[in-house]
Amino acid sequence: MLSSTILSGVKTSIRSGVSSRNIGILAPCLQKATDPIQQLFIDKIREYKSKSNNGKNLVEPSPDLEKELKTELEKIARQFGGGPGVDMTKFPTFKFQDPVIDPINLEK
Repeated sequence: MLSSTILSGVKTSIRSGVSSRNIGILAPCLQKATDPIQQLFIDKIREYKSKSNNGKNLVEPSPDLEKELKTELEKIARQFGGGPGVDMTKFPTFKFQDPVIDPINLEK
């Protein structure tokens, strides 16, 4: 009896608008921007994304900035064990070896 009362209350709350409020919050996100300033903002974000090669490169960097970035990345690689031919984006592999234990001879 109690479980059916709780279940009917949950169904009523879902029908009464709890779920419709969640959908209502997402509705502006799913619609196209009607405000010209919003549309301009969205266009600039898309332009920035295309210029940066989907966030992988700097957008219109100067030669000084590229040189500074390269020196900083080399400094970090030296600090954390990188070097020529070492892939710093790969997760490190760990090798654990059991220590050598001297056998104990209890029988004499």
